Amino acid sequence: MSVTRRELFSMLPVALVPAILLPEESAGREMSEESAAQENAMPSAVYPFEKLPVRAPNGAQFRDVLKGKLATGESLEVHETTLPPGGTPHPPHHHVHSEMWLIREGTVELTINGKSHQLGPGSAGFAHSNDEHGIKNVGTTPATYFVVAVGPGAS
Repeated sequence: MSVTRRELFSMLPVALVPAILLPEESAGREMSEESAAQENAMPSAVYPFEKLPVRAPNGAQFRDVLKGKLATGESLEVHETTLPPGGTPHPPHHHVHSEMWLIREGTVELTINGKSHQLGPGSAGFAHSNDEHGIKNVGTTPATYFVVAVGPGAS
């Protein structure tokens, strides 16, 4: 069976329909997944300091601030830690999520991949995913800092 050029061109729109429609259907699925992520995301909220429950293992104080998923899909966890002089929350470790420290008071030593840094009030530190890190209060007064964890395993 032979097909003329006219017949071939008349079939072209029918052949292109899947190529035209599939990207839209795919985009619709992405929008549905995005909508579901936004529905399950943490809502906007405030966290008054005096209402945060305190845990106190090993002489340290921990206040869990928030934990959950962002509308963009990442896990997020924030807590505040107060360490006594010489205190550490745990031995150096690593994990998949990234962490940031925001120092509020005192002096800490933040060690990332074997390199130590002293940080005081207003300072910040960041450990990339899977970088070994640890923190210690090297001052003579309590040290207080916030930890912001983002990524898989943070919530």
